[in-house]
Amino acid sequence: MTIDMAGIAGDSIVDGPGIRTAYFAQGCPHRCEGCHNPETWDFGVGTPMETDVLAEIARSNPLCRGVTFSGGEPFAQAEGFAELAELLIADGYEIASYTGYTFEYLRDSGTPAQKKLLSLLDVLVDGPFVLAERSLELVYRGSRNQRIIDVQKSLTAGDVVPAPPRWQGEY
Repeated sequence: MTIDMAGIAGDSIVDGPGIRTAYFAQGCPHRCEGCHNPETWDFGVGTPMETDVLAEIARSNPLCRGVTFSGGEPFAQAEGFAELAELLIADGYEIASYTGYTFEYLRDSGTPAQKKLLSLLDVLVDGPFVLAERSLELVYRGSRNQRIIDVQKSLTAGDVVPAPPRWQGEY
C-alpha cells in the first residue's frame, strides 16, 4: 500500500521523546491558520511511498525506537498509516500521531480506517492548531487546546487519559 508523503525526518527530537522517525503526510483538510506545515495541505502532490519502504527507513536507524505520524493529516490516509503502524508495532516501535481531529471524534465518528489507526496508536496529539492558543512553552504540541493522550488507556477507560510524563516533558 502507498502513502502520499510530504517528507520524512529520520532523527527527529521534536516530534516526541527520544530519537524518532517522523513521517509527514501530504494532504490536510483542516488548513489551520498559522499552521507549521502549510506546504502539506494540498492533496495529490506528495511522493507516493510503499509502507514496507517507509517501515524500513525507521528500522535502518538503530537509535530510533519511536515513530510519529504528522502532516498534513495522517488520518486523511488512515488505511496506509494503519498498515505502516502494524509493520512497526511488530518490531516493537512506539507509535504516535498528530491529528487535527479530536480523540472523541475519531473514536465515535471516524471511518473504519480511522478507528483502526487510532486503535494502533500509543500516543495521540489531538485537536487543530489554534493560533490564539499558540505557545512556545508547550512540549510536543503547538497550541494549548491540543492534548497529548495515552490512546490505549483512553480506549480502555472510555475517557481521555493523559500520556505518560515523558510525553509531558517530565523525565
